[in-house]
Amino acid sequence: MKHHLQLGASICLICLIFLLCSWELFLAPFKNQSSWLVLKIIPLLISLFGILKGKIYTYKWTSMLILIYFIEGAVRAYSDQGLSSKIAFLEVFLSVIFFLCATFYVKVSRS
Repeated sequence: MKHHLQLGASICLICLIFLLCSWELFLAPFKNQSSWLVLKIIPLLISLFGILKGKIYTYKWTSMLILIYFIEGAVRAYSDQGLSSKIAFLEVFLSVIFFLCATFYVKVSRS
């Protein structure tokens, strides 16, 4: 169970990094400032190695950090149109799945 939760969290985090990077650079860039918006993946990249290694502390703080990406996705899903809105829904989905996997991973690791 613990391994499946770690795998789920790792896959969601990697997918979210690739999604955000491709979103801001290629798929639906925000006017001319897209290169600056791609910097929002830096906190996810910092947490990636701790998540892959299974460090509980990283799971704790990243599960709180991911809520920022959830909020961004929810806002952009309802304010943007077209492809950008669909990508935002995918961001919301990945952040919710990551949050659930990370939360249950910490719970299972403590017992």
